[in-house]
Amino acid sequence: MINNLHIIAFTIPYPANYGGVIDVFYKLKALHQKGVKITLHCFQYDREPAIELEQFCDKVYYYPRKMVGMHMLGFHPFIVSSRKSEQLVECLLKDDAPILFEGLHTCFSINDVRLKDRKKIVRSHNIEHDYYAALASIEKNTVKRLYFNTEAKKLKRFEAIAYKNADLVLGISQKDTDYLQAKYGNAQLVSAFHQFDEVIVPEKTMQFAFYHGNLSVGENNDAALYLVNSVFAGSEFHLKIAGNQPSVALKKACAKNPNIDLYENSTSAEISDMLSVARVNVLPTFQSTGIKLKLLAALFNGGHCLVNSPMVIGTSLKKLVTITDSAETMKVALSELLKKEFPIEKVCLRKEGLVKFQNQFTVNLLIKALQDYF
Repeated sequence: MINNLHIIAFTIPYPANYGGVIDVFYKLKALHQKGVKITLHCFQYDREPAIELEQFCDKVYYYPRKMVGMHMLGFHPFIVSSRKSEQLVECLLKDDAPILFEGLHTCFSINDVRLKDRKKIVRSHNIEHDYYAALASIEKNTVKRLYFNTEAKKLKRFEAIAYKNADLVLGISQKDTDYLQAKYGNAQLVSAFHQFDEVIVPEKTMQFAFYHGNLSVGENNDAALYLVNSVFAGSEFHLKIAGNQPSVALKKACAKNPNIDLYENSTSAEISDMLSVARVNVLPTFQSTGIKLKLLAALFNGGHCLVNSPMVIGTSLKKLVTITDSAETMKVALSELLKKEFPIEKVCLRKEGLVKFQNQFTVNLLIKALQDYF
């Protein structure tokens, strides 16, 4: 049994209101419930210290993230070099417990000679160089596009350093795990942790479609724009979009269409409420990296789920969703799905399909992986 574990988080994982932070926070909770004593290390830059983390962690440390400086031009990716911390290494050296690095972001010290005899695990949240290359491909701002392209190249180079110095790499999707295993030979699938303890499909929903996401991320903003401009504009279908920091372009596009409502900076509770009462959760994506926690949220707590192929590629969730890959076929699917509630006979199928995505299953898999390796 793993009794003690260091976890290095890329940010303060509370409140748990977006992808990677949700995975970290509910992982802490699940491991704590299994009796693991956690020493949590957090990089602070846009969130305040959270006393809520102390209910799951034996100790919590905070380190400033260096957001400006010459390290932006160095060998390491900015998301890595900005999280360099000598204080962190000194804290890790206080005992010999295994270290779980949450994402490449936290791996600056993974090849530090002082940690050479420690057991080290890296949680891969994405194939990061693919993710940043995709961000660059949709970025219209020249400076930001240059940054994303430069970061993608650095991440591809740094990936090999990090994963070759890890004893174990935890892939978040089957597709990512297959890539990591083929390239580095030390990967195992451990799916994302989340806030849902059971599958609750609503009996009654309202006749609208719902999209949610962190709209400050170009990928999500572009997906929302696609829905507005290519699918819902001029149609009879009602669409609600919720997320923080939508672009000016998205605001203008929504304002032109009376059948589309945009909810800016909604709380997690408000998003959960809209998700559970929507007749259809419509979730296209144009990046097939990692696993989308918004998809799991829709499947655990929503009605119909309408996606495109990239949303479910490399997962076992295809049979639980309706897949369309063009605006026209999405319109056809919406016209059918919005007419009827989610069929009761498919609830059991969804529950069976989500067994391996439940936190209890995932934490047992994680603990077994740690025991087998260490």
